[in-house]
Amino acid sequence: MTDNQNPEQKARDNIDALLRQAGWVVQSAKKIDLNAGLGQAVRG
Repeated sequence: MTDNQNPEQKARDNIDALLRQAGWVVQSAKKIDLNAGLGQAVRG
């Protein structure tokens, strides 16, 4: 996270970090691996 991010990007980064802490795999919508883990989140 950098200081020049807008509030929406800061929130997305925070949510991604929380999902990872909970054991989820956060993936890009460009490349999705459905076998990456039990919990998966896809960035839109």
